[in-house]
Amino acid sequence: MQVSYKQPDEQGYYGEFGGAYIPEMLYPNVEELRENYLNIIADPAFQKEYQLLLKDYAGRPTPLYWAARLSEKYGTHVYLKREDLCHTGAHKVNNTIGQILVAERLGKKRIIAETGAGQHGVATATVCALKGLECIVYMGEKDIERQAPNVARMKMLGATVVPAKSGSKTLKDATNEAIRDWINNPNDTFYIIGSVVGPHPYPDMVARFQSVISKEIRTQLAEKIGTELPRAVIACVGGGSNAAGTFYHFLDEPSVGIYAVEAAGCGIDTHMSAAATQLGKPGILHGSKSFLMQTADGQVEEPYSISAGLDYPGIGPMHAHLFVTGRGTFLNATDQEALDAAFELAKLEGIIPALESAHALAALNKVSFAKDDHVVVCLSGRGDKDMETYMKAMGAGA
Repeated sequence: MQVSYKQPDEQGYYGEFGGAYIPEMLYPNVEELRENYLNIIADPAFQKEYQLLLKDYAGRPTPLYWAARLSEKYGTHVYLKREDLCHTGAHKVNNTIGQILVAERLGKKRIIAETGAGQHGVATATVCALKGLECIVYMGEKDIERQAPNVARMKMLGATVVPAKSGSKTLKDATNEAIRDWINNPNDTFYIIGSVVGPHPYPDMVARFQSVISKEIRTQLAEKIGTELPRAVIACVGGGSNAAGTFYHFLDEPSVGIYAVEAAGCGIDTHMSAAATQLGKPGILHGSKSFLMQTADGQVEEPYSISAGLDYPGIGPMHAHLFVTGRGTFLNATDQEALDAAFELAKLEGIIPALESAHALAALNKVSFAKDDHVVVCLSGRGDKDMETYMKAMGAGA
């Protein structure tokens, strides 16, 4: 039975989306996690260690910053949730801290992960170093080239970075390789999935760990403006982990608008896009049913985005449910719109965002808000890793 927009049913479904579509060899691993994760997370000793690491290691709570000049530009009150100020430079560490503690309690000694922009890979390598565990990160060969600084960070932290050379050589293919590894090493290996995708219980578990973002927003808004509820929350969506965390504690508050921004790439009609809700249909990928870009004969269509973290052909099942029920409004931003938004934030507020986050900022040009509204945009990561792309844009006259 559907309890709320936040949580799936016992089989892991958000409405018609979710579930666990897995090879037989992975069934014991996924079932072990499903049977134990809620009890592990609820244990007071787990929560004590998790909350302490979030505070003293990751640097939480992250600030909720009122962006004065951005607010003046758009004629409304714009707040930025500064996940870019987390240790490792993105929200991803909220989830990897939680999952590494779950892995420890399940007795796993070997950690694998996939990464697109490298933010999840760096966060996984970081917590593996913290806990002294072996770490293998799968990353598309194309993403290795365009996210070189994060590849260097992972290696410095002791991780082995394995290139995925099939398909589009991006996040989808890295995920395929990670799943193959897990099938071949089912007993001692824990797969830290970085987004709200994959078989149940991953989408629910990752959303719970990232929900610290919206929990803090409510507390911080109450301190700043006297109410916990903004007019709207906005976040970018590839798989959708920062969006799930940003939306989580507002999903059952109907007065709060939920805005998700996908990557339109060169445009949704160009066949170089990753706007899954606009171009996709229900399908199964990486262990769950969701919205998925597909060819006419049902094969996965290769996505494209200037942003490696959004270069994924689907969205998480929670987001698919928000889309089909109308609870969430799904927008998209092109590469150029994201670049324009990134340079605007840099020049107005002195903050260089990740290209992923720049897609969320581009929504301020697409939705009209009243001057008394309070709007929160999740700044999911910092732009250091994207400087080569920004430098090319400046060379082109941006």
